[in-house]
Amino acid sequence: MHRVLSIQDISCVGKCSLTVALPVISALGIECVIMPTAVLSTHTGFNNFTFCDLTDEIDKISSVWQKESISFSGICTGFLGSFRQLELVAGLFDKFGDGLILVDPCMGDNGKLYSVFDENFAAAMAGLCKHADVITPNLTEACYLTKTPYPYMGYDEFFIDELLHKLASLGVKKIVLKGISYSDDECSVISYDVKTECKNTYTHELLPHKVSGTGDMFAAIVFSLLVRGFDIDFAVKTAADFIVICIKTTLNRENRSWYGVDFESNLSILTQI
Repeated sequence: MHRVLSIQDISCVGKCSLTVALPVISALGIECVIMPTAVLSTHTGFNNFTFCDLTDEIDKISSVWQKESISFSGICTGFLGSFRQLELVAGLFDKFGDGLILVDPCMGDNGKLYSVFDENFAAAMAGLCKHADVITPNLTEACYLTKTPYPYMGYDEFFIDELLHKLASLGVKKIVLKGISYSDDECSVISYDVKTECKNTYTHELLPHKVSGTGDMFAAIVFSLLVRGFDIDFAVKTAADFIVICIKTTLNRENRSWYGVDFESNLSILTQI
């Protein structure tokens, strides 16, 4: 059985970060080791939340792993909250990064960075991305990683191709660009292999329900399937289709949660892959 490492925060309530990555990776038949960067009572979309920074624990935990000769088939990163955490994660890549490295550069959406980040952090995140085999930014994150003005007035395929080439210049091997919409009822995920310059677009239904955690879930599925040896197009399609199913399941529930999708009812889909 493969063993992988997922590095991101724990939101105790909120269905995002490690609380979705861990069950999803496990359902796909992979042992998931976690490196929690912080513990929050709830994710930041709630009116009230507590925050406990675990940055100082990262080196302590990794030192124990080295003493125990623990290794990983891959490392996946999610939300990282500080410059120091970026530095420490780069160090973890050096210590344990013999397998696949996927960086999900969680920094913003809808044309804006999250309030805790600025353009200097985006530049530092671009530096972390150069260590990655695969990155999975959304359009906002891709623009900030490449210092490209966000296309508030819309964009076309030429703009996206230029953006992919800019992302390729960061030094990554494969790019998965999420949330690309050329129409109001469809959404696409574009995978791009830097070496072969092969680009594939998978288009799926765009549902009117946005919640936290779907990006974390998408990255976890793509990462797990790549570790298991599936090709990137299959991984992208599987992840996108699974999230659409989860959103539809959520919308069909009268007592649905506003803060996350019902992925738990659908995990059996992943166990059969």
